[in-house]
This record gives sequence, C-alpha cells and structure tokens, in this order.
Amino acid sequence: MEFTANQIASVINGTVEGNPDVKVNYVSKIEEGKAGTITFLANPKYTQYIYETAASIVIVNRDFSAEKAIAATLIRVDDAYLAFAKLLDYYNKIKLDKSGISKQAYIADSASIGKDCYIGEFAFIGDNVKIGHNTKIYPQVYIGDNVVVGDNTTLYPGVKIYSDNRVGSDCIIHAGVVVGSDGFGFAPQTESDYTKVAQIGNVIIEDKVEIGANTTIDRATLGSTIIRKGVKLDNLIQIAHNVEIGEHTVISAQTGISGSTKIGKFCMIGGQVGIINHITIADEVKIAAQSGIGKSLLKKGEIVQGSPAFDISKYRRAYIHFRNLENIKNKLDEMDKKLDEK
Repeated sequence: MEFTANQIASVINGTVEGNPDVKVNYVSKIEEGKAGTITFLANPKYTQYIYETAASIVIVNRDFSAEKAIAATLIRVDDAYLAFAKLLDYYNKIKLDKSGISKQAYIADSASIGKDCYIGEFAFIGDNVKIGHNTKIYPQVYIGDNVVVGDNTTLYPGVKIYSDNRVGSDCIIHAGVVVGSDGFGFAPQTESDYTKVAQIGNVIIEDKVEIGANTTIDRATLGSTIIRKGVKLDNLIQIAHNVEIGEHTVISAQTGISGSTKIGKFCMIGGQVGIINHITIADEVKIAAQSGIGKSLLKKGEIVQGSPAFDISKYRRAYIHFRNLENIKNKLDEMDKKLDEK
C-alpha cells in the first residue's frame, strides 16, 4: 500500500510542509529511516535524527522549530505521537480488512451471523451462536454452543471460546486465548484423591476489551467471571474462576489472579504479579512487577511493591537497607569482636 503526504495529512489532520506528493509504503524509526518510509519525532532526545534521517516523511509537532535544513517532507500536527498512533491504527485496519466466509468453515445451522463478517478456514461455530456485524473470525477459531460475540470484534487464529460465554463489541482477542475453560476446583477426599467440582458458570467479556496471546480466562463455578469494558490484558495471563476485573484496568504479562478476587477500575498491574483468592483490590491501585498480593488493598490509588507487597515508598526505603545487609552484618560482627576482646 502506498500513500502520499497529502493523503496521510488528511487522515491525521496535519499540515504538509514540503512535497505533498511524496509517497511512502512503510513506517520506520526516525534513526533508521529509509526512502519510502514515514516516521515521527515526539521525543526531543531524538531531534538530531531529523536532520540525518533518510525517511521520506516525518510527522512533527506544530511548534517544532528546525535549526538546520531537513530533507524529508514534514507533516505538522498537534501531537506527533498520537498522530502516528492513529496512522498505525488506520494502516492496520486496511491491512487486516478481510471479508467473506470460507467454504471450509463449519457454521451450525442454528447459528446467527451478522452482516459483513469474515470467517476463515477451519473455523468452527457451534449451535445457537450469535455473531454480530463486521466481526472477524480468523482460521481455526473455535466458538462453542450458545456463545454471543458482539459487533466489530476480532478473534485471531486459534482462539477457543467454550460454550455459553459472552464477548462484547469492539474487542480484540489474540491468538491462542482460551475463554471459559474450567476453573481449578477440586474437593480433597483422601491424601491422594480429589473430586472435581463441576464448573457450570460462564465468562462475560464486555466491550472494548483487548486480550493478549495465550491468556486464559476460566469460567465461573457458579455465576460469571467478568472482564469489564475497556480492560487491556497482556499475553500469558491466568484469570481464575469468578474473578471480576473493573473497567479500564490494565494487566501485564505472566500475572496470575486467583479465584473470586475482585479488582477495581483503572488499576495498573505489572508483569509476573501473583494475587491470592477471595480478596478485593480498590480502584486505581498500582501494583509493581513481581509483587505478591496476599491481602486486600482497600485504599483507592494505593501503590505497592514487593512480596508480600506493601506501600512502595516504604518498600524503596527498606530496599536500601536490604542492599546493605552484608555491610551492616560485617559492622555488627566487628563490633561483637571488639566487645569480646575487652
């Protein structure tokens, strides 16, 4: 795909400075720019590269003032970073704009498919499934019986959605995600035997949720595991049965959330965080990477770190002493030695 500076400026509401007809067909970093690519300058630390880059077009802020000659055509915008993000999204939508239903897909007679959907090869859509309009279902996706998927949602290759679950509109679910597998429920009988507890609930994923590759979300034992609107989940996250994640919370990779935990709105959870079951985390809480959460965090906006986690400012002060433990021990040993010599 090829675009001129004028076409790009119309998409991002920019003003062209230079050749409006120059064409680009790919994007690049400003320090690695090549002819035929477009890049951007938002961070002042990279300003030097705008005078050296071979990129054909550079998106800059409107208030950018050049100190030397620039070979590239400039597109001036209010916010270069946001404009570039918008451009990437626009490019991605064109690139991924697929349509039509493959003859090699299986769709049950009782399933309902909306208008302008894409369904790829070897996708399976079970009984009584309802798919909204303009939804994209890539090859080898499995959608079990009685599932509902909203409008404008994308399910990438290999997504598995077990029966009776609900996915909202404008969601993106990446390859390998499993929605609605059994929660980890076993009743101990003897030292060497467990009875499986049937998991008969479901998973509800609301609108505008994005779920990264190979993340797993367990169905509830009873009721629902709920992912509220606007939540963003990274790759390789485990969400157990009956968990509820509040609106617009973001969670990084390799985090594990145990059963029946309730997480508030607008929380930020770093990578490799472990959260125990049956606790509550308040709105706007931030949890640093590799923290262990062993009790409820009920203070709105609290920031914690460590395992077990506690207030981040206290953690940082304590960490200074932890790093100096060897020196402290050596000094104490010296003092003991001197006392023994007296």
